[in-house]
Amino acid sequence: MFWSELSSPTWTQLDGVRNLQGEINRLFENYADFREDFPPVNIWSNNEEIILKAEVPGIDPKSLDLDVNGDQVKISGERKADVPSEGVVCHRAEREIGKFTRSFRLPYEVDSGKVIAKCSGGILTVSLPRVESAKPKKISVQSE
Repeated sequence: MFWSELSSPTWTQLDGVRNLQGEINRLFENYADFREDFPPVNIWSNNEEIILKAEVPGIDPKSLDLDVNGDQVKISGERKADVPSEGVVCHRAEREIGKFTRSFRLPYEVDSGKVIAKCSGGILTVSLPRVESAKPKKISVQSE
């Protein structure tokens, strides 16, 4: 009798387990995506430059690495663990620690020799000027 119930199309307990497994997998996929997208970044551009802003709270600006090559920029660094004093018991630890890297392809090539990076209030601001050859040029049309 038991085996016939398992092969029956009306038996839904296994379907319930599959649904639960799918929901758990979905939760962990979202968590993994969050970890991979650190630091969060906004990128804007105009005719002269690209501005990149990244949220890097609690990270020593001296530990940040910024690499610019052609139309690519890479931000990397490490968020260090808090070191509590002796005898302290941790009740919750939600702040992520460890190394991170994010890379971006920019809409045009930048002059890596003129890049300016500043960090204030946990926000890294990077000015990436266009190379002269990538700047739009106004061409005058001559009449005959």
